[in-house]
Amino acid sequence: MTPSFTLSPRACLVALSLSLLPAVAMHASRAQADELMKWERVPLQIPLKTGQERVIFVDKNVRVGFPPALNGKLRVQSTGGAVYLKADSDFPQNRLQLQDMESGEVILLDVRTTAAASAEPVKIIYSGDVSTVSSAAGNTGEKSGGERSTPQTKRKKSYKAPIPVLLTRYAAQNLYAPVRTVEAVPGIHPVNPHLPSRITTLYPSAPVTVSPVAGWGVAGRTVVALRIRNSSSGKVILDPRELQGQFVTATFQHRWLGAAGTPEDTTTLYLVTSGRPDDAFVREPSTVRKAASRPAQKVIRYEN
Repeated sequence: MTPSFTLSPRACLVALSLSLLPAVAMHASRAQADELMKWERVPLQIPLKTGQERVIFVDKNVRVGFPPALNGKLRVQSTGGAVYLKADSDFPQNRLQLQDMESGEVILLDVRTTAAASAEPVKIIYSGDVSTVSSAAGNTGEKSGGERSTPQTKRKKSYKAPIPVLLTRYAAQNLYAPVRTVEAVPGIHPVNPHLPSRITTLYPSAPVTVSPVAGWGVAGRTVVALRIRNSSSGKVILDPRELQGQFVTATFQHRWLGAAGTPEDTTTLYLVTSGRPDDAFVREPSTVRKAASRPAQKVIRYEN
């Protein structure tokens, strides 16, 4: 016969309280583990303690830019939406840039070393109130019965302007505007245009040198920014109708170039292409290229 027990009401209450202690402690530690900071286009202050690593949870796939002054002083690693910072030696305040690889949005961090710095991880939030997010930090996303809540289906991206306009504006802002004022556009990402360092076939009718600067893409379209420099002693009026290649749109930052050697002798050209950027340009002559992998394009036109 199996023995049976009975616990007094007080003993039951004590046993229940003890059984809940680990769970309560676990949720409390989760709620207090991260220091929450809200990104509102104002640089976030991140103090670091020399020799101690600190984690910044960005929840975005980012690349990190930092000044040369921090070489050998700050170790930076980024993976899975988290940035790991470790100061190997003391340094004054410097600015880091975290760029979202998908939207291009830039988050600014002002980092410095101080003996009073906390080692707690930092979690960056983008909407809502910090206190509201903090109170909900203990929520593990699990439903009753052990079922986990499934993420919401991603909505199809919609844009307020035509893609070529968005790409051209985004490229111009990245090259000419302050980093913190660059408008974030969902989906825009850096692209390697795979172009030669000097392009002679794009604008052969004008005495200019052409070289690629950068590229960005979204929704099957790519914008390539190119530096246009006057190599003559006279003024050059820029005319997009004289460009050779297959482009969706062509936009000059300025309408003319000053004589070589003047401050006005250089500008930027933005070309939006469909598909691979290098396929939109007329191939360089065989004397310039080491090998001709594909035949030169004979049809020169603009797409509407």
